[in-house]
Amino acid sequence: MAVTLTEKAEFRLQTFLFGSSSDSNPTNKGIRISVSDGGCNGYEYGMEITSAPKSDDLVIQQGKVLIFVDPKSAPLLEGIVIDFVEGVIESGFKFANPNATDTCGCGKSFKASDCTPEAKPCK
Repeated sequence: MAVTLTEKAEFRLQTFLFGSSSDSNPTNKGIRISVSDGGCNGYEYGMEITSAPKSDDLVIQQGKVLIFVDPKSAPLLEGIVIDFVEGVIESGFKFANPNATDTCGCGKSFKASDCTPEAKPCK
């Protein structure tokens, strides 16, 4: 399973995970990324900070950031690059997904025409 964070995304996530942590042991904290049905194009990205992986999550470490991937979402996230952009009009995490055949204007949802058996069925 390949998930890549750009340097900016990794730095921003480190800030979220460790910068304001009141947790005495922040080493298990990470981000969980997933895909769910929704958005304008069929699939919508999900990303949340969590203190531990779920029992069936795939665990990836990039630098100091732990990434937990929902196994049902893994085929649709294989090879994804997560970046963080800052701009006057728009700031936030951006996803470059090689499995996406189309994306919406906001970049938060995508379409994948070649759904795999492990992934959720396309609508």
